[in-house]
Amino acid sequence: MKLLKFKFLLIVVLFLGCEDDFLVEYPTAYITPKQIADVSEINPGLQSATVAGIYENMFKVGADGYDDSYSFAQKAQDIFTDMLSGDMVLAGKNYGWYSSISELTPTVTYTSSINYRAWRYYFRIINLANIVIDGLGGDEATPETTEGKHFMGQALAMRAYGYLYLSQLYADKYDPNKEILPIYRDTATPNQAKSKTSDVFALMISDLTTAISLLSDFTRGGTNEVNADVANGLLAYVYAQMGDYANAKSAAAAVVTGGNFPISTADEVSYDGAGDTVGGFNDVSAMSGAMWGTDLTTDNKIGLYSFWGQIDIFSYSYAWAGDGKVIDESLYSQIAADDIRLDWWSGNTASWAYLHPIGKFWDDDRVVGGQRTVTADYIYMRVAEMYLLHAEASAKTGDETSAKTSLKALLAERVGDSSYVDALSGQALLDEIYLQTRIEMWGEGKSYFAMKRNQATITRGANWLDYAGDSFSYDDDKLTYEIPEAEIRDNPLINDQN
Repeated sequence: MKLLKFKFLLIVVLFLGCEDDFLVEYPTAYITPKQIADVSEINPGLQSATVAGIYENMFKVGADGYDDSYSFAQKAQDIFTDMLSGDMVLAGKNYGWYSSISELTPTVTYTSSINYRAWRYYFRIINLANIVIDGLGGDEATPETTEGKHFMGQALAMRAYGYLYLSQLYADKYDPNKEILPIYRDTATPNQAKSKTSDVFALMISDLTTAISLLSDFTRGGTNEVNADVANGLLAYVYAQMGDYANAKSAAAAVVTGGNFPISTADEVSYDGAGDTVGGFNDVSAMSGAMWGTDLTTDNKIGLYSFWGQIDIFSYSYAWAGDGKVIDESLYSQIAADDIRLDWWSGNTASWAYLHPIGKFWDDDRVVGGQRTVTADYIYMRVAEMYLLHAEASAKTGDETSAKTSLKALLAERVGDSSYVDALSGQALLDEIYLQTRIEMWGEGKSYFAMKRNQATITRGANWLDYAGDSFSYDDDKLTYEIPEAEIRDNPLINDQN
């Protein structure tokens, strides 16, 4: 991994056009935090460009080191994890993409590229964040300028984002004493051994707590940037995944009660007939409940290698061509008859598009196979998930009144009558929150987090092509990635799996 880090840093420096004498003075084989700080003084635009590079890598084709139909960064992982959680079904195997994850083979085969893609992508994000952090004096420094504080806050939050996903994808469960991941706090640190889970989570908590403070007065230039709300959302997940529900509740509440993001209405989130141009989860700026996402344009030149190229039948896509990504039939059967989200999927059993997400994810033109250059956006976080996480954390800390309030706030925009929630308590309430999380967040990658923290056992529905009817515990090896072969080969301090 060290070679990847230095190679990518050199590319950043060259791209920014730093002075020639810098490139001569410092050998490219070893670049220190001091050298990064020095080049930041020569070219102050380094921090701004590198922060922008972090966000670009969240959607950039090839950010995982490959160039194919899996290589669209965060949203590719959202599909992988939704399949691992049992909620998203691969309905066809004509082209082969996602076939192996449906078969659960990469997760027990450390030579599979599936394992390496996520590892490489999230550590690339971490390395880019460390470039910014090093340039501002290291993660224990407080920048003097307001701009510097905002860059530091974003970088710290993005480093935590990388470790949050790695901690879930490469560890079966939260075990504070188990060694799971190497920690890199700067760009000069050589290959590291795995650190204990508790240390990895302590770093995330420290990073995000500092980020929230540094970003308290930050007004972002676009929804692609992390602000204090997004950092609080990430912190809520960190606490929840480690079982600290009191602090998870507090972090989620900061978003829920902050008032910056209303819950998206039924009209905003669902297609309601010919001529409807609202909904489709395709416009991060127009959806009021979208907290974090990327506004894709024709300038990004994204096409088939994209989330939309895998899941949307109204794009030139694998879904349209036969390899649909559909909802698990048993999950679909649990959606209430008066729930607007029933319209997120085709309920026509006679149609080839049965259970495809034609009412949740769709290009505006709604021409089957139509969108070729993708301008439909990517959404990474919504306020709805914070309401659900707040409800879950409240219930798990014994505050069922708050749990019901948050759950009903969401359901008021989804079902005709949410009063049934009032009669729920104990495990029945927790089960309902988990079910609503799976329905609401389908296709957005968050059901995997919910499965792990709720220690759920998933049972695949009848429409699966693989393991139909089979059950898997949340900590089954088949549901968690292996540390990739390349890391074990290149890092002499890591030689075993988690």
